[in-house]
Amino acid sequence: MSVAEQIAGWMRECAANAGAKGFVVGLSGGIDSAVVARLAQLATPDEVVGVLMPCHSDPQDERDAAAFAKQASLQTVRVDLGSAYDALTATLKPALDSLPSSIHREKPHDDLRARIPLANIKPRVRMTTLYFVANSLNYLVAGTGNRSEASIGYYTKYGDGGVDLLPIVNLVKSEVRALARELKVPDNIINRTPTAGLWLGQTDESEMGFTYDDLEHFLKDGPQSVAPELAVKIERLARASDHKRRMPPAPPTAEKK
Repeated sequence: MSVAEQIAGWMRECAANAGAKGFVVGLSGGIDSAVVARLAQLATPDEVVGVLMPCHSDPQDERDAAAFAKQASLQTVRVDLGSAYDALTATLKPALDSLPSSIHREKPHDDLRARIPLANIKPRVRMTTLYFVANSLNYLVAGTGNRSEASIGYYTKYGDGGVDLLPIVNLVKSEVRALARELKVPDNIINRTPTAGLWLGQTDESEMGFTYDDLEHFLKDGPQSVAPELAVKIERLARASDHKRRMPPAPPTAEKK
């Protein structure tokens, strides 16, 4: 049995156990969402919906996603989230600025840190959209995170991390590429520069500060397989994102006396 068949069979079981008919997948135009969509089609044929959710994003992302959906004969819906994002951020920023200076006294000096709070709204609004579609159709939300990203928390908590199942979370990026070829995902998507689409020009590797290949060496061969300073950085990211991979903490149960 191939890797694709194994994962699709597991997805089918997940849907059956949940009493769900199929799957919803957010289509970004990238390799991860394309692979998960194809796996969903193997698991529940004719019960898969891809959702295109432009939100002030690169128009090429949507074009690639739509072209893939057509090639895969995948039913899609399109929801432009730009106006919803604008309305929400227009309300949030003044609310934050209204806090007393003793609380809201320090603004990030780093450009990346300053843009992250607003950028993270996009995946959270997208996940709200996916759950609306899934709940309406009695489907499950299939996440697109892979092992590489999960290991360092490279995803938005309660955004693209807020899903019902993670079909490719045990696969590093090179394994996702191999699976994509097996599933006949178009070459232009397989070879596309990975991006979360948080802002124009954003790429995964530039934001992480290292390549997927470097991260894969670390995950498969251990810290000694990469430069010491890179190993320290990856380990620091993994520790800092532990909270994303766990249920929210609760206090210990009080002992009865």
